[in-house]
Amino acid sequence: MWMTILSFFGGPVIKGLIDAYQAKLKAGNTDAKIAADLAASEIAAQVSETSAVLQYRAAELGHWYEPDKLIGYCVAIYFAKLLVWDKVLGLGTTDPLAGFASMTANLVISFYFAKRGFENVARIIKR
Repeated sequence: MWMTILSFFGGPVIKGLIDAYQAKLKAGNTDAKIAADLAASEIAAQVSETSAVLQYRAAELGHWYEPDKLIGYCVAIYFAKLLVWDKVLGLGTTDPLAGFASMTANLVISFYFAKRGFENVARIIKR
């Protein structure tokens, strides 16, 4: 994935910057110079915007050991064992969750699957 991103930055973006600079050098009149300057600044803005988006995504991911993710892993392991080991392979039985554990597992699953939907609705209402 990173190689694709680096090849993107190394390929068309750098080529576009070089072309814009060459057009600026070759421009004979003021209109052509202004157009070349605008093209160069637009490409520079696209590069900085792409870099900011990548930094935002990296910051948004966080760490694997955050509490909400650890609870999610536990619930995922439990349900994976239920589905794969007990049901599909038929190699064991697992006692069902009861009480607080059952409610917590349902809330964790709801959080992971409904969170994006709630965020989208909130964003729409905010507008």
